Amino acid sequence: MKTVLSTLLIGLCLGAMLSSCGEPVARNQGVYMLVDTSGTYTEELGKAQQVINFTLARLNPGDTFAVASINTGSFSEKNIHAKVTFDDRPSVANRQKQAFQQRIDAFVENAQPAAYTDITGGLLQAVEFLNEKQPGRKTILIFSDLKEEIKEGYNRDLALALNGFDLVALNVTKLNSDNVDPSEYLGRLQQWQEKVEQGGGSWRVVNDLERLEKILP
Repeated sequence: MKTVLSTLLIGLCLGAMLSSCGEPVARNQGVYMLVDTSGTYTEELGKAQQVINFTLARLNPGDTFAVASINTGSFSEKNIHAKVTFDDRPSVANRQKQAFQQRIDAFVENAQPAAYTDITGGLLQAVEFLNEKQPGRKTILIFSDLKEEIKEGYNRDLALALNGFDLVALNVTKLNSDNVDPSEYLGRLQQWQEKVEQGGGSWRVVNDLERLEKILP
């Protein structure tokens, strides 16, 4: 009888330990950066490289990073210029970062001004990509003036599913028309914030690229 009671107690203890552990929590992070290449925004690509290099330096083995451009139709894998999930071995991860930088250098060197700015399509692609990778933390960086211009025939009038996503708008430059009427600039920021928060995501604007530590934890 004593042996049976001991066995039951051990079983109960093990069960309590297992239930307290629960499901493992993913602690890696995934970052997807959208880079506006419309009009004169190609002149800002040097600043975008600064953000990309900072992000590469902050990411660790097991993290995922992708950089894509925003142009006419951005809901496409073809818009991704570099993507990687870093190896657990630091030496391999360092080589992956160097290769990533080389692909970005080639993208910046050959970038041509795009006629349209499909930000919503880029966000849809970013959400799909990061959901497939299933990181513990999902961040989308948007390097753009946030003025969306969709080619005729493209439908982007839809809600975004952004629950669990942290969106950071970077380098939101003011257009010439914003100087005439500042409400246009403020209206763009408000419009995107509402769209992101209605989709369940969080929204921040970081225009001071001297303080990039604010974009990632």
